[in-house]
Amino acid sequence: MSMQRPDDVYTSNLLLSAMAANDLALLKPWLRRVDIMPEQVLGGANELIERVYFLEDGIASIVSIRPDSGKTEVGIFGREGMSGTSLVMGVDCSPHETFMQVDGTTALRIDAERVIDAMDQSRSLTKLLLAYVHVLMTQTAACAVGNAHHHLEARLARWLLMCHDRVDGDEILLTHDFMAMMIASQRSGVTITLHVLEGMGAIRSKRGRVIIVDRDKLEDLAGDAYGEPEGEYRRLIGPFGRKGVVIPFDAQERSEREDD
Repeated sequence: MSMQRPDDVYTSNLLLSAMAANDLALLKPWLRRVDIMPEQVLGGANELIERVYFLEDGIASIVSIRPDSGKTEVGIFGREGMSGTSLVMGVDCSPHETFMQVDGTTALRIDAERVIDAMDQSRSLTKLLLAYVHVLMTQTAACAVGNAHHHLEARLARWLLMCHDRVDGDEILLTHDFMAMMIASQRSGVTITLHVLEGMGAIRSKRGRVIIVDRDKLEDLAGDAYGEPEGEYRRLIGPFGRKGVVIPFDAQERSEREDD
């Protein structure tokens, strides 16, 4: 059942929290807090986008589905983002499926038409959501570059860091099958790579979960495969991730500057 929270702790979604007060006010009357289930589909491939979800926890996967090769992950998001980003670019459907991969509990759901109406009324809201689309495109590009040029250890380290950025604590519920989809590898390759990372002291791997033991080692292993999309989010939207001192983003101030 949907619940409302006091305004000062309205949501843990970072994208909503980065909005100027007047922009959030355009969406807030239509946002409903709903429970999110494991493997729940938030948007089907080539289906009309009817609702948008702003996750408050958990991780959603954006996947390409092919008859011969099955699912390949092309992006992820958690409480820093939203589903249905095609709407921001004026497109009402996507060739990709979006579903919950790492367990979450709640999201703020809104009808797609309400998001479009709000964007029509606010240039600053549109600009912020386009910035998020840019970050997601940067992430997809980084995934393609990583799969083409980095070895399995670096690719898995990158995805574990990305998941770690989006969960509380150091334990991530990840199956070997999901990790294989994440890094475009066979399940056996994931198993071997996990043993390598565990032998380095970077992680502990247990059935259905990975525990981050030494994030610095993962970052060293990932190298330049990790960090660019996260840096773009911090530059354009607001604080995100586990490391670094970030100057708080004042969305209201930016909106006022743009309206001048």
